[in-house]
Amino acid sequence: PARCGTVTVRVENGPAAGQQVAAPIPDGPGAPAVEVGDEVVVVELTDPTDPSSSSWNVAEHQRGEPLGWLALIFAAAIVAFGRWRGLVALAGLAASFGILLTFVLPGIGAGHPPLLVAVVGAALIMFVVLYLTHGVTAQTSVAVLGTLGSLVLTGVLGALATAATHLTGFGSEDALTLSMFQSDVDLRGLLLAGIIIGSLGVLDDVTVTQAATVTELAHANPGLSRLQLYRAATRVGRAHIASTVNTIVLAYAGASLPLLLLLTADSRPVSQILTSEFLAQEIVRSAVATLGLIAAVPLTTGLAAIVTTAGRSAGAPAGDDPAPVDLTARPGFDRTDVLEALSAARFGANPSPSSAASGGRPDPDRRTDSAW
Repeated sequence: PARCGTVTVRVENGPAAGQQVAAPIPDGPGAPAVEVGDEVVVVELTDPTDPSSSSWNVAEHQRGEPLGWLALIFAAAIVAFGRWRGLVALAGLAASFGILLTFVLPGIGAGHPPLLVAVVGAALIMFVVLYLTHGVTAQTSVAVLGTLGSLVLTGVLGALATAATHLTGFGSEDALTLSMFQSDVDLRGLLLAGIIIGSLGVLDDVTVTQAATVTELAHANPGLSRLQLYRAATRVGRAHIASTVNTIVLAYAGASLPLLLLLTADSRPVSQILTSEFLAQEIVRSAVATLGLIAAVPLTTGLAAIVTTAGRSAGAPAGDDPAPVDLTARPGFDRTDVLEALSAARFGANPSPSSAASGGRPDPDRRTDSAW
């Protein structure tokens, strides 16, 4: 049954601040359920024929306070776990939103090509965030190059896919609404821009992981050749891709859940539903983002393997076939030297640099980062 009656609202902000106004109880699909003590947003409606006649309506709940607490908990959890790295990650997140709000969105809104604006904006976000979060190192530079190459490939694949499937960009209600307010925006290019921006976060994850994997493998076994480093790190990348692809598809499916529910009630054949505009663009988004993600693994891994082995000395095995190492052979030591070394470690005599911690044990906080 329809709800009737009115609520009294004390206005706290705006021209009517301090007044108490009466508004009808919200009703209908999606109407907010208001209770005593709720903070709400009210709208004053004025009769155009009689400016002195106005009415008030409850639009929605005021969500500023709970969202503020949620943001505070979010930031505190990141800093508590990541410490300095967590604080830097928050700065990178703020920089990403700043670039989106001050460069990408104004550029697209001004009528510039959305794909070009998205690629430039994504590259700017990538440079700022990666170097700010991971430092100015060769490892980070490899991740930056791998991400940039994958972004360009994703943009090219997206342009080809949207042209082949004849997508117009009008496949969602938001796009239709935007076309009425800003008719000069290229909605097809906006679709491509969304693919680029959406792929950036996952690409950063993959490229940084692959660069770090090659670094750690080379640090753990300096005898590995360039090809061996590439093959070993690629195996790690395959496992990463297998889980990340599922993440991409589920992320798009979760964002389009109302659309998917609507499709289940559609009486048209499945083939016709899958090829419709609003579902075809979601398929193109997932497929193009996945192809760019797959390309990021060999590209970044190859660059990292080249950079890692570039600084080896002339006598070090840098080719594809290094000298074989006998892992079963044990080095020979004089018995007296061994006893002296054991006594020194036990009684603290002449501690070695690796045994600087108390009790002659290695320092548990010793960093294992490779010196690029």
